[in-house]
Parts: sequence; C-alpha cells; structure tokens
Amino acid sequence: MIELAEGTLGELAAFILHPSSLILLALPPLPARADRRGADGLAWVMARLLGPGGCPWDVRQTHQSLRGALLEEAYEALEALDAGDMPALSEELGDILITIFAHSEMARQAGHFDLGDVFAQVVGKLIGRHPHVFGDVTVDGEGQVLRNWEQIKAAELAAKGRSRASALDGVPPGMPALVTAQKLGKKAARAGFNWAELPQVWAKLREELDELDEAAAAGDPAHAAEELGDALFVLTRLADWLHLDAEMALRDANQKFRRRFTHVESAAAAQGRALKELSLDELLALWGAAKS
Repeated sequence: MIELAEGTLGELAAFILHPSSLILLALPPLPARADRRGADGLAWVMARLLGPGGCPWDVRQTHQSLRGALLEEAYEALEALDAGDMPALSEELGDILITIFAHSEMARQAGHFDLGDVFAQVVGKLIGRHPHVFGDVTVDGEGQVLRNWEQIKAAELAAKGRSRASALDGVPPGMPALVTAQKLGKKAARAGFNWAELPQVWAKLREELDELDEAAAAGDPAHAAEELGDALFVLTRLADWLHLDAEMALRDANQKFRRRFTHVESAAAAQGRALKELSLDELLALWGAAKS
C-alpha cells in the first residue's frame, strides 16, 4: 500500500498500474473546513458560526427565530421547481440545508440531539418503511405500498408508547389550507369515509356551489364564507378523485394569471392608459390577446 501525504494528490498521475498488479492508495481525509461538497464541511461552518467567537447575529438565533426562514426557504425551493430552474433549485435546497444544520447545531449545543441523530433517524425510517425494497416483503402496486406505510407508521408510534386518536391525526396545522384540506380528505378516504363513484363528487360540488349562491344572495357574509369553504374542500376531494394535486394546480393557475395580467398591464401602458380607464370590453380584448 502506498500512502500519499496531504497535498500530493497530483502525484497519482505518476503511478502506472500494470494489468497484473494492484496498488492500494491510502488518501488522507479532507479537512472539514476544506470540504465544500460534503456534509462535514457545512457542519464545520455551522459549528464555527454558532460557536464561541462566531457570528454575533447567528449566535443570537433560536429555534423559534429561524422558524420563518425554514418556511421561506421551502417556498423559494418550490418556486424554483415550478419555474424548472435547476441552478436556482440547487441553491434553494442548499439554503434549506443551512436551516437544518443550524437547528441541529443548536440542539447539539443544548444537549438535545446532534446531526448524527438526524441522519440516523431518517435513514432508519426510510429503510424501515420500505420493507419491499430493503426486506423480503412483496407488494402488488403503489396502493399496497401506501397501506404498508401507514401500518408501519402506526407500529412506530406504538413502539414509542403513542397512538393516534383519529385517522386525521398527523396533518400539521401550519400547512397551507388547500394542502391541509386535500390531506385531511385523503386520510378520511383511507379510513372508509368516501364517495363510491366520481359522479357523486360532482353532485356534491354542485350542491355546495348552489348553497354558496344562496348564502351570497341572502347577504349573509358569515354563511357565505362557510359555504365557500365547503365548496373549496369538495374541490380538493374532486382533485383527489382525478389524481391531481390541488395545491400544484392552484399555483400553476396563479402563475398563469400573473403572466396574463402583466401582459394586459403592459399592453394598456403601451396605449398610454391605466387599467381603470379601460372598458370591460377593452379589458377582455387585451386578456384574450394575453391568452393567445
């Protein structure tokens, strides 16, 4: 075995391996502070920032003060995903890693857990919940995978001395309302609370829209808000029946509206007019042009 001292990696080019021989090279580990492409490098940077003599701003942060950053970075990653911008996605995923490593380093300093615990838990969870990949369990499709997943999660909770009182437990309340609605509906459906066929979902949606129309006509804002919520919830159930992601569909619709509206703004500005100065017919004409 030939050992190369640190900094002599270029000497590898001087070795010529004969087909009948084998040379083992022992390379010294890269110092953490120089590791720009691995977890050790980021862990070293975060420990330095949050440690004695670190950054005055960073050392003042807490788990709660970084809560908003975690959510913001996740949304920015979603924005990059929606735009199909892979360089931006790479950057935003890195920003999410910053918050993960920061929370882990804070917890290590407080004696709660460390980054190794985070990795160990997620690796164990992925292996344990995929017995059809890492074990000898056979599945007949995606549906059985999801059923097994829920059973394994329930067993994990039981092993911790916990259980879920309701089939709807496990949906974080801080998620966007549309995502929450679809997840709640899915969980209820898995528990057996579901329509038997798609036409029943359409009928329920029409019923809720009729009730919204009546509440709005009656001039009752509170009742109208309730019926609007019911209609939106049924729409998420319809999305599930159609195998669609309601949140993704609405995000796409938001982006489409933004593109078309800014086109209308630009077209009006080119005429030297504000949107408020245009008639409805003129606005519709510009909107039609934006669509095409």
